[in-house]
Amino acid sequence: MLRRLIFLPAIIMGLTSCLSDRTSADLIIQNAVIYTADSVFSIQAAMAIADGKILQVGDNDLINGKYRADSVIDAGGKAIYPGFVDAHSHFYGFSLLSRYADLSEATSFERVLEILQEQQEKTQSNWITGRGWDQNKWPGHRFPDNKRLNELFPEIPVVLIRVDGHAVLANEAAIVLSGLTTDSIVNKKEAIIENGNFTGIFMESMADRFRNLIPEPAGQELTDLVTIAAEKCYQVGLTMVTDAGLDARIIDFYDSLQQEDNLQLTIYAMLNPNEENFGRFLKRGIVRKPKLIVRSVKVYADGALGSRGACLLKPYSDSPGDYGILTITPEDLGRYCVMAYDHGYQVNTHAIGDSAIRTVLKVYSDYLLPDNDLRWRIEHAQVVHPDDFRLFGEFSIIPSVQATHATSDMGWAKQRLGDHRIRNAYAYKSLMDQNGWIPNGTDFPIEDINPVFTFYASVARKDIHGRPSRGFQKENALTRQEALRSITLWAAKACFEEDRRGSIEPGKNADFVITDRDMMQVPEREILLTKITRTVINGQTVFLSK
Repeated sequence: MLRRLIFLPAIIMGLTSCLSDRTSADLIIQNAVIYTADSVFSIQAAMAIADGKILQVGDNDLINGKYRADSVIDAGGKAIYPGFVDAHSHFYGFSLLSRYADLSEATSFERVLEILQEQQEKTQSNWITGRGWDQNKWPGHRFPDNKRLNELFPEIPVVLIRVDGHAVLANEAAIVLSGLTTDSIVNKKEAIIENGNFTGIFMESMADRFRNLIPEPAGQELTDLVTIAAEKCYQVGLTMVTDAGLDARIIDFYDSLQQEDNLQLTIYAMLNPNEENFGRFLKRGIVRKPKLIVRSVKVYADGALGSRGACLLKPYSDSPGDYGILTITPEDLGRYCVMAYDHGYQVNTHAIGDSAIRTVLKVYSDYLLPDNDLRWRIEHAQVVHPDDFRLFGEFSIIPSVQATHATSDMGWAKQRLGDHRIRNAYAYKSLMDQNGWIPNGTDFPIEDINPVFTFYASVARKDIHGRPSRGFQKENALTRQEALRSITLWAAKACFEEDRRGSIEPGKNADFVITDRDMMQVPEREILLTKITRTVINGQTVFLSK
């Protein structure tokens, strides 16, 4: 008995010593299925987090034996992924949506008019704005004109933004306010004119002119709009977004919110190409703060396929003689490339049609050496001539794509492109093969904000209704591993952020999401049912499902 009593304190002292030897952490996650998205795509069960960083990832015994924390989350076997990153979105535009009439579900122009009248009865606004209309959903698939708008709203300016943001319908009151006349339009392709009069349809830079007329929010209203938009991002697991095309005012506003700890979302800001933005940012060098990165310029080379603004090498199959619109000259694009190159900035050019893509590839190749790591991007890269795929790999040019565009456009894209060109459209696998990686986004608010939809469209090549049953051009589907990387590590890499984000590895930010099912394992049809149960940014929970 005495001998047992002698050994008992020694045992207790040994246990106490073991416990004290464990490293203190802020949070331990255990009993999970953690898809790290690291170089070997390892799957682990636990991780320790401190000061917003990942300390270590491993099995339960390793983490619990090496670390201790007051806060422990038992994941109960749920899947954990790196925080989702949207490689191309319009976060600021998304935040403004609540100020606009939602026209996305309108199946006719008559329904658009009804929605506007209903909203105006409620708001009695001195401006009427709407977004989301798509003539491809209407009988006849033709652009509307503004005659009815002029009758219903003769004195109130009306600007209705098409779903892709590349065309607007404006009434006469808005046209008068713009100061435009049919003689003042330099590029006649950017306005539809009939019998010497505007029909109200304006595209590309002319569309931007009308969008810029819409009064912008400021002060507390802007704070509320951005905060609410961020909350919606957290709910779908987004921890970082690329905001494609911003001015200094909004970038400074994001910065102030983040510094006041009122915006946890990380934002990679692409600059609109104007002298004010260049003077404020580009000429002063790269900005890389904990949650704000400014090191790229957003340029437009053409319009969108849905509004026949995408610039094609041969005419549209459903509109003979129409090649689309090239919105920038090679010389002007080259000027932006020189400025960006000299200041270490990335060039990210919107190019959808095969002519625009060829133009951008040619201009980029004048400045880029093979095997460079400047990561200049072509945003969308939807229709690529078969001779041009190799140039992406030869000059390390990154195709930044949005998988849901394929499944949204597939119902009418063949009409625009014909049987031959459609085979090289939305060719994400072929594009990925050029550099061995590809970033993926949504282009929200043009598409739904949910990265799960991006993952599903990448893998299944189907819309949310499961159509077509065999997938749209399934040869260009991504594997589930590739799809996950495209919305995590590769999306972060496209923003030069792979050292801080995109995978669950020691030293990186503790950004991750927990889901109610494992979308890497469930049957394909169940992927869309995946819900986010927790979103964590820098080790702090920003969303927890009820």
